[in-house]
Formats: sequence, C-alpha cells, structure tokens
Amino acid sequence: MYSVSTYPETQHSMTSMPKNREKAVRASEPLLPASGRLLLLGALALVILPQLPRMPLWLSAACVGVFAWRLLHELRGWAMPGRWQRTLLVLTGFGAVLWVYRGVIGLEPGVALLSVMLCFKLLELNRLRDAMVSLFMGYFMVIGSFFFDQSLLMGGYLLLAVLLLTAAMVAVNHPAGSLRESRHYLRTGGGLLLQSLPLMLLLFVLFPRLDNPLWAMPEEGEKGRTGLSETLEMGSISELVDSNEVAFRVDFDGPMPPASQLYWRGPVLWESDGRRWSGLYLQPRRELPEFEAQGQPLSYEISLEPSRRLWLFALDMPLQLPEGLSDPVGIRADMQLLSARELRSRQRYRISSSLEYRLEPDEPLLSEQALQLPRARNPQSRRLAEAWRTQGLDDGAIVAAALAMFREQAFFYTRQPPRLGEDAVDEFLFGSQRGFCEHYAASFVTLMRAAGVPARLVTGYQGGELNPVGNYLIVRQSHAHAWAEVWLDEQGWVRVDPTSVIPPERVEDAADSGRFEASGTSRQLGDAGLFGRMARQLRNNWDALNHRWDRWVQGFDRARQQELLQMLGLAGWSWQWLVGAMVGGFVLLLLPVAIWLLRQPRPKDPVQRLYGRFCRKLARIGLERATNEGASDFSARVIAARPDLQRPVRRITGLYQRLRYGGRAQDAASLAQLRQELARWRPRRQR
Repeated sequence: MYSVSTYPETQHSMTSMPKNREKAVRASEPLLPASGRLLLLGALALVILPQLPRMPLWLSAACVGVFAWRLLHELRGWAMPGRWQRTLLVLTGFGAVLWVYRGVIGLEPGVALLSVMLCFKLLELNRLRDAMVSLFMGYFMVIGSFFFDQSLLMGGYLLLAVLLLTAAMVAVNHPAGSLRESRHYLRTGGGLLLQSLPLMLLLFVLFPRLDNPLWAMPEEGEKGRTGLSETLEMGSISELVDSNEVAFRVDFDGPMPPASQLYWRGPVLWESDGRRWSGLYLQPRRELPEFEAQGQPLSYEISLEPSRRLWLFALDMPLQLPEGLSDPVGIRADMQLLSARELRSRQRYRISSSLEYRLEPDEPLLSEQALQLPRARNPQSRRLAEAWRTQGLDDGAIVAAALAMFREQAFFYTRQPPRLGEDAVDEFLFGSQRGFCEHYAASFVTLMRAAGVPARLVTGYQGGELNPVGNYLIVRQSHAHAWAEVWLDEQGWVRVDPTSVIPPERVEDAADSGRFEASGTSRQLGDAGLFGRMARQLRNNWDALNHRWDRWVQGFDRARQQELLQMLGLAGWSWQWLVGAMVGGFVLLLLPVAIWLLRQPRPKDPVQRLYGRFCRKLARIGLERATNEGASDFSARVIAARPDLQRPVRRITGLYQRLRYGGRAQDAASLAQLRQELARWRPRRQR
C-alpha cells in the first residue's frame, strides 16, 4: 500500500523560510503524474454531474466546457489559460452565480458557487497542492449533494464518487504511478473506506440525535410535486390519476384495514361558484374538535413526500394530532390537519385514527356555509332537488334518491370526461353523464344543498397499493379521490361516496375497476404474464429497500435511535451515556488496530536502508540531517559546508533519488552501484 503523504523533497517548514525560498520550493515541487490527474478528473466529474441540472443551462454548459478543455489538455496537449485569463474567468464565474441567484448565501447558490470554482480550479491543476485543494472541494461537494437528494440511489452514486476521490488521492501522491496501476489505486481507496466502516457505524448509531434527521433540511429551491390543490374543478383530479408518483407510504402497527375503508382525509371544500370549489379560512387549533370514536384505535406511521402544501393526511377520523413533526400542527373544525409551514421535505409522523365515529355539530357559521350555492347556476339540479323535498322525503331519503339516480341511470365513470360549461353540474347530470370522482362528488353536494341538506366536499386519497415485500401501503397520486359528507340528524356528519355506486360494467377504464371492488387497490402496472409479475416483484423490492433506507438512514432521528437502542437492549440511555459509549467504542476499535500496527515488522526497503547509512556517516562528521529536510536540500547544505565532498555526495544522492522515485521496479545495477559507493566512501572530519 502506498503512503498518502507529500513528497520528502518538499517537506519543509514554510514559516521559517524566506519568501523567495518558499517560491523556489513551490516551483520545484514535482508535477502531478498523468495517472493521478486523469483519475482525479474522473472523480470530480462524478461529483459535479448531479449539480448540473440544478444550475441554469448556460452555467452548466460553461462547467462542461471547462472540463472538456482540461481533458483535451491531457489528451491532446491543448494550452491552458495564463494567470490573468484564469483570474478573469474566476471573477466572471463568481459574478454569474451572484447574478443568477441574487447572492451567494443559501444552499443552492452556495453549492453552485462551489461547483463553478471547482471547475475553474481544474485550469491550474498541475501540482500536489492544487490536487489536494480540488480533492477537499470534491468531498465538500459530496456533502452538498446530500442536501438535495438523500435517496438510496444517490447514496450509492456518491459512495462511488468518494471511492474515486480516495483512489485519486492515493494516485496523486504516487509520482511514479501509471494508468496501468489504476486497479491498485482503487483497491487501496476501497480498503481505506472499508477500514472506516466500523467507526462510521458507531457514530451513526450512538451519536446523540436531534429531533429531526440530519439531512431533513428544507430547500428553498425545491419544486412542489404533483398533488391535490386547495381548489377543485371538474376534471382536475382525473389529471392526477395518470400520475404514478408516490404521495405517501403507511406502516400500520397491526393488521391493515380493507382498502374500501381507507379514506385519507385532505382539504375540505365549502364554497362553490357552480363549477369551482374552494375551502374556507378556518383557524387551526391545537385540540381536536369534539367527536365520538366508536371503533378500535388504529395506529400507523406516514412517510409523506414533499408537496409544498400545508395539509397532512390521516384516515377518517384522526384521534390525535400527528407526532414526530418539527413544525407545529393544528386541526380545523372540519377535521383537516394543517402544518404551520409548507412541507418542502419528506415528513414522517405517527398518528392514530378510528374508522367508526360520529362527528359533533359544527359551529353555526359552518352550518350555514354547508348550504351555500351560487345564484342562477345549475337550475335543473335545483329543481330536481326541490322536487325531492316537495315529495316529503327526509334528509336520509334524499341522500338515497341521489345515489339511486347515479346507480340506476346511464352514468359512466371515465377518466376522459367531456368539457363542461358554466352550469357544469346540470351539463353532467342531464347531459354527458360521464365523469370522474369529482364530477359525482360535486354534483352530489350541489343536489344536497339545493334540497336543504348540509353537505361539504372532501378531497384526499382512497385505498392504496400493498407492497407485500415490506408489508406497507403505498398511496400514489393515482389514488386521488373526492367524496362528500352530509349532515344527518342523530348521525352527525356522514361520509357518502357517490362514485362507489357506479356498477363496474359502466367503468370505461379497465385499470380503474379496482376502485369499485371491496378489496380494491389502485391499478397495477405490468400485471399480465411472467414478465409483468417479475417487473412488479422488482418494483416492490426496490420500493421496499428505499422505504427502509428512508426510515432507518435518512429518517434516523431521536425517536428512531431510541427504537434501535431498545431493540439492542439499551433503551433509556441519555446523551451522556451515548457519548461515553461512543468514546469507549472508539477505544475498543482503535486500540487493537494500533497494537497490531506497532507489532508489525517494518518493511525494509534496501534503498532507504542504504540512504540511512549515508546519513549516519555524515552525522559522524557533524553534518546531521534534519527530520524535515529532503534529500536535495540536505545534499546542497552538505556541499556548501564541505565542498571537498561534492562529488561523492552528488553521486550518492542522485543514485538514491533515481532508485527511490524513478519507478516501482528498482534497477539492480544501480542498487549494487549505490551499495559499492557507500562501502568504499569514508568521509572524515575537517581539521
């Protein structure tokens, strides 16, 4: 294994050296070997690559151009820019970042500036100090990448980048190396990483944790993902069904309920202009509204993907506020959960719900709002609802009449309904009779309000997709759903899902037929044949692996740490005990290694042994070599002090340097010559 150290000839105390002497030493520092330069370029390219899509296209193109310029310099001998040109490029790059991001403070501008400066550093990558600066910048870039993406795939990618950076560090410190030895450098770098693995695991498990995981930092530049909106218009949810993107994952503490009972409550909408529905501003509270839970509590944990929205999701009805979130959480009078800040990073929280409940009456203002309808809109729907009321039907019978109409008449369920005009409900009920869940839910609420039955529209998700590998539920955007709630005397707010009464034979999209089955889940991709089953199995395995990574690595917060310590029989440890255990673990790990290293026989390099004999001969006549003195400088000092020793000292030093730094394989003839020179040379003290 090669030692990762600086060259002996350049190990001097710069603080005690005159400036002109320091410049001379820097100028005499050996150039980087070609193998080290190329390996370092490859490692830095891996580090920079994830940052390019986050920067403006022209700035990314400039970084790629600099990399190409440097590579052509290595392969074709292209000239590098001079000192003033490099200075101008650096100032231009700094100004470009400042102009694009309106500053350099923050995660995105900071990482962008580091990326640009690292690229321009390649234009003067010639000597060891340049390589070491580039290496350390590369390691910092690895850390910066984790603030944008903490997925398992990115973790594996950055591990490869760290391996190449470490191998490059070995290569640049081996001046006699060549590209043929790249496998050796990679093996050495991998060995260094494996040696650090026990310490890494010890730090990961025992280092005292904050309430949130280390990487759970909100990113101001993160784009919101596709998801539910605070408004609903007929046709808006059907657009989400074509998205297979994950909304959240759910781990149940016990058996999983049937999919037909899984209604994940989201935004509650009250106001309508006849076509578009929106919510009311209701002040969130820290205590739950009064309601009667009638079923057994159901506990579970939700891993919610970033949405840049405020709302959280829970099964109807939540029995508590979510636990485990860093930001305060409130609940509105209509049972909608809200976070105090936008959800810009993945969130994990625990909560419990009851699937059987009775909601208490709302405030009088909400009861009036639950009957609001726009004037001069949807007149046919109004007349139909008023006719039901004039027939003497009570509220429950009116609900049944509306559901019977959807079930018995030629209403179809489709993801591609026709466009509707201003009187959207009338056009749907008495015209197209083709729609998605929001068509049925919005039309049902309109009919109820027109008949004097308080009603509101609820959006969220319904059902889920079971991952049998990890035994958890995946709720995707394709599970987006809308349903209604009506107020009935003696029952309170009752959930009514008018979409569920559509017979399966009137579902025009076969992929959605699972929504109408008792055990229904979302559409499965690739279900047909052996290839489909294999693809689904691979997808489930990969998702389960990522979910475990999210829970136990990315989401390893204080609660998860205590859970792991409890599994290890170390529950209840305070942070003082954790620090003590961590220090003790370091000692237990490093002490045997140190003892083993001390007891290992030191390798006996014949060249080093012969040069040591040369130095001892000179020490006997009063010319002792300093511990930080390189061979060239020692030779120059000896010749200045004893000009009569110039010829043998130059000859022996030259032989030593050629054998020591000329290549891995030592020249037997030169080694024998060095041995003979030392055997017959006997310097004497000067009188």
